[in-house]
Amino acid sequence: MADAQTAPEDLFDAAFEIWDRAYVPYSHYKVAAAIRTPSGRIYAGVNVENASYPVGTCAEAGAIAAMVAGGDRDIVEIAVLADGGELVTPCGGCRQRIMEFGGPHAAVWAGDLHGRRRRSTAGELLPLAFGPKAMASEPAPD
Repeated sequence: MADAQTAPEDLFDAAFEIWDRAYVPYSHYKVAAAIRTPSGRIYAGVNVENASYPVGTCAEAGAIAAMVAGGDRDIVEIAVLADGGELVTPCGGCRQRIMEFGGPHAAVWAGDLHGRRRRSTAGELLPLAFGPKAMASEPAPD
């Protein structure tokens, strides 16, 4: 189920490298994510659960936090790795985070441990997203 475009296996490799470090004592559902920035740097994160649901952190949010802490602010593409029956895309909150740092054209890859890959864009996953333009004091030109 590979996409027409070549999946970024280096991002999936980075996610797989830390996938087993996910802290999931409640759901037992591990997720890892890896981001590429315009400089080519890669940042990764895993999901971290907490007994006080919903205080946990998604893998995508962890990768974005690592990116910001590393001094980068722009997402070119992100790979999300999980294992289950369906390929997993980011939750609504993480879609909003990806839009904030990557815009509607950022590539969002979903993948599993069996090599299945699917590509979407942030704009496809979150149409009509709320963003900085919505907060501008002047209407954006059409």
